[in-house]
Amino acid sequence: MTYRVRVGCVYLLGFFIDLVNMFIANVAYPEISREFDSPVNQLAWISNSYILALTLVIPLSSWLSKRIGIKRLFMASLMIFIIGSCGVGLSSSLSQLITWRGLQGIGGGLLIPLGQTMTYALYKSHERARLSSAVMLVALLAPALSPAIGGILVESISWRWVFLASVPLSVITLILAACWLKPDQQSENHESLDAVGLIGGCTGLTLILLGLSYLGESQHFHQGGLMLLIGLIIMGGYVWNAMKKTNPLLNLRLMKDPLLLTAMLIYQFIPGLFMGVSMIVMLYLQNQLGMNASLVGAMMLPWSMASFAAITLTGKSFNILGPRPLFITGCLVQATGMGLMALTGHGADVVICVLAFALMGFGGSLCSSTAQSTAFIQIADADLADASALWNINRQLSFCLGITLVSLLFNIITDFTLPLGQAYHLCFILVACSAVIPIACCFRIANHDVIFTLKQEQK
Repeated sequence: MTYRVRVGCVYLLGFFIDLVNMFIANVAYPEISREFDSPVNQLAWISNSYILALTLVIPLSSWLSKRIGIKRLFMASLMIFIIGSCGVGLSSSLSQLITWRGLQGIGGGLLIPLGQTMTYALYKSHERARLSSAVMLVALLAPALSPAIGGILVESISWRWVFLASVPLSVITLILAACWLKPDQQSENHESLDAVGLIGGCTGLTLILLGLSYLGESQHFHQGGLMLLIGLIIMGGYVWNAMKKTNPLLNLRLMKDPLLLTAMLIYQFIPGLFMGVSMIVMLYLQNQLGMNASLVGAMMLPWSMASFAAITLTGKSFNILGPRPLFITGCLVQATGMGLMALTGHGADVVICVLAFALMGFGGSLCSSTAQSTAFIQIADADLADASALWNINRQLSFCLGITLVSLLFNIITDFTLPLGQAYHLCFILVACSAVIPIACCFRIANHDVIFTLKQEQK
């Protein structure tokens, strides 16, 4: 096994651990609610505290890796994650559980950007499409397997093992990291921490994330709007300050690269909006069409199979076709799948839903895997840590923003006193039409130049 394959395996294990812990908690909510006698709005913070903590720690990944070294920091993150997981599993109250989940998120938040930085530095641009395919397969497996595994653990043992189950795999990853990763070359020139940027960025990002979360709840809509507005103002000040500094907390100048910026925008509009649509679809299928939960859950099977096909296609065709045709095809296919949902309610609903989920899976995964392959093509190895931090913050924000925007759209539509079925259909159509925006972004890509660069590196 070559060194870069070993590094890739450590990265993918860390990626899998982090994603599983993002998706597995939901299945334990009913048991946790009964044990701690907690309402639903409090239970939401079991996931929110994890996502918030991991998002806030990502900006520090580049600075910390330069001070401590990527190997040491990666291992330290795993140890923090293991401690947090044990704390969650042994919690005696909901407040303790939420606190330990935050610590879990701090450890988990560094695993992906650090692993991504280590791994992508060892692969040339023309080799990264196949690497991205492996990354996307892990991203596909984690949300598909997590609910099933979590359900078995809750029913067979206890909800606590939903969180403790990741400890053995984390320990194995820690041992492999210690044995397989080479020590970093220590730099004598240590950059000072951008304390103003850290405080301003984290404050703005926290308010934006909280605001987006609250906007999705009708009873907290005004508070969410105020938090979002203040967060955007603070974040605007952070961006203005960061662009003037030589060594900012996050190198926002990297977003001038059209490939990285376009890939980030595609992620917002395609995987991000799908998260919101999938939530509305689940409610629609059960509440409006009367499908049972097991049948609705089974809709993810055609989605997963189509996603696998799209990821495989990306790995084989990216270096030949370039990103633009793959992006455009993915946008159109996902939009078609979303639009098909508006045809349900008049017979053959299951058949239409299966086809719609398959199209959304293929189109969305074609875009996300292409975006993963495109983002770092023109990024220098020295800037990979900063670019990875930007990429992963954008990924987290896309999930929050997608859910919030689709929820707001649906609430606005229902305010027009349309029949509920028509409101769902109009929502699906409007979100499908939003594919025009990412398609327009694709024309910023100099596709022939990208293909030429990839071919030159292959020689």
